[in-house]
Amino acid sequence: MKLKLVACVLLVLVAVAIRLPAQQSDADRKLFEDTKAKAEKGEASAQCALAEIYGFGSFGKTKNPVEAVKWYQKAADQGLTEAECNLGDCYKDGIGVAQSATEAVRWYQKAANQGYASAQFNLGSCYYAGIGVDKDANEGVKWWRRAADQGESFAQAKLGDCYYSGDTVVKDYVEAAKWYQKAAEQGDAPAAQYYLGLCYFNGFGVAKDYVEAYKWFNLAAAKGIEDATKCRAIAETRMTPFQISEGQRLSREFTPHKKSDYNNSTLIENPTASGTGFFITDDGYLISNYHVVKDATKVRLVTSAGTISAKVVQVDAANDLALLKTAGRFTPLPVAASRGVKLGGTVVTVGFPNPGLQGFSPKLAKGEIAALAGAADDARYFQVSVPVQPGNSGGALVDEHGNVVGVVSAKLDAATALASSGALPENVNYAVKSSFLLSFLESVPAVSAKLKEPVTADRKFEDVVKSAQDAAVLVLVY
Repeated sequence: MKLKLVACVLLVLVAVAIRLPAQQSDADRKLFEDTKAKAEKGEASAQCALAEIYGFGSFGKTKNPVEAVKWYQKAADQGLTEAECNLGDCYKDGIGVAQSATEAVRWYQKAANQGYASAQFNLGSCYYAGIGVDKDANEGVKWWRRAADQGESFAQAKLGDCYYSGDTVVKDYVEAAKWYQKAAEQGDAPAAQYYLGLCYFNGFGVAKDYVEAYKWFNLAAAKGIEDATKCRAIAETRMTPFQISEGQRLSREFTPHKKSDYNNSTLIENPTASGTGFFITDDGYLISNYHVVKDATKVRLVTSAGTISAKVVQVDAANDLALLKTAGRFTPLPVAASRGVKLGGTVVTVGFPNPGLQGFSPKLAKGEIAALAGAADDARYFQVSVPVQPGNSGGALVDEHGNVVGVVSAKLDAATALASSGALPENVNYAVKSSFLLSFLESVPAVSAKLKEPVTADRKFEDVVKSAQDAAVLVLVY
């Protein structure tokens, strides 16, 4: 009998404990009372804060959704955007008020019109799915874009989805990767991290990079994305142990960025410039233009093995040349003296013009030596008819034997030509002669001693192109 009595008392105590809120500290009680006093005097921000206290059951208060809606309503009636958006959430989910998608849209619209990013995302979702409003995917994407431009990560992820699949917008993997990157960097959109991993794994919109792919798969998998776990396992089969270790390190060191820092240019590292480079030794020395790397704080190379860091070793500003170094083993090109080059000789270059528009795969351009001097008869340059574009700078100009005879450097300035001659130039481009490159390299004996001997035997054109491609890298400058 005594045991039954004790059991009954325990049950009563448990029931009371379930009904009673957590005990308030003196500080919590004072803060709550101050907030309520300000709310009752009509201060909109205090009304919204009081609504959140009731909505979440904080400061020792029992959750009271009806009371929360009451205070959200008061703040929303004064035009407080956060309260308008939260009130829209209450109507959408039927929390503390009768569910009404139409009312939810009305309140989202009010806040969205005032630029509140969360409301813009929610309103876009309503339009996209036809919730509380006539379905209009284009209108939905419009509101998602406005929210994404303010750093709303889920809106950024949605835009990424649209560009990835071509839904409502023209399919564009570069745009998809851009928006996935912005969302993934904030850390609260694991699906965006997974899809960004796919972009890096497949080379969709970004240079193929298994290490970066592994990093994003790993982060998404840790948040429960099962497909990310599967893709990570597939990536491992194509990676070296070092690459896997590097991907794991990047995952461990990942720090989400704050949304408030979204517009900071250092938040998501985008290259400020790009160009082309080519290896001249098998242990990682390469050449590019000085003007490509002159303002660099960091340089990265996109290679077949992934994206790797490089450093500028020495420059020759007068001749627009730069010597860089990275770690690893590579396929170099031989450098031949340019004095044997003849007018009309066939030359080619493999480079990375306009990667944001044309993609990250190497591009071949072929032409002839159009003049044995550059603009104003500058003896340092060849004029070439090779059709080059921004991004080709720093690429190897290769002869029919596969020897470097120049470094692609410049185009004739269209505005200058138009002003002086009244006509736009057509395919007038320049390359620094390789004799000036060899002179530059003589100042670095450790490098010049490793240069390959020039090729004198005839070679198939396809083999020449292949060797130029193997030596070429995309240079990204930050």
